[in-house]
Amino acid sequence: MIRTGVIWATLIAALAVPLIAAAGSPYLAWRDPTYILAGFAGILSLGLLLLQPLLAGRYLPGLSAVMSRHIHRWIGLTLVLAIVVHVAGLWLTSPPDVVDALLFVSPTPFSAWGVIAMWAAFGAALLGVFRKRLRQRFRLWRLSHTALAGVTIVGSLVHAMLIEGTMEIVTKTALCALVLLASASTLAKLKVWDIRRRP
Repeated sequence: MIRTGVIWATLIAALAVPLIAAAGSPYLAWRDPTYILAGFAGILSLGLLLLQPLLAGRYLPGLSAVMSRHIHRWIGLTLVLAIVVHVAGLWLTSPPDVVDALLFVSPTPFSAWGVIAMWAAFGAALLGVFRKRLRQRFRLWRLSHTALAGVTIVGSLVHAMLIEGTMEIVTKTALCALVLLASASTLAKLKVWDIRRRP
């Protein structure tokens, strides 16, 4: 019980502290509400990326395998929604910057990483939604889904680390490190690269 409580408390802190730190950012004083909403949707997206590998690897105590899968799916859909809010909010505040980013002509390097992560996240979500209709072998489907998720994670982490903005640098770095650690641990545990049929 103590171990379970510590794990959940640590996870909640990892998700909440970056949001709280960002809420106190001096950059917010010069931003309009739409831009602030877009920014916090991005921060929320980064936090959701921590949950996904933990759920896929069944590292969260108290959750059955079935429940972990169900929550993983819903978090995935929530992540897509948060990304849409993030991009839509930036579009409303500065359409030319978003167009440049989508066309990969933005002078800011972090924009390209964000766009790559966005499309990969959409692809991973579509694979999740249409899994049964695709009729792929599970291991091949999982490899495809995980590859897109990996691109999402790497792109998002680089995107976040290159931005100097609302997120406080220490909590941002710590959250990115946790996402990377959780993802690597789940990959090693599941061995998704092994697509051979079981005997």
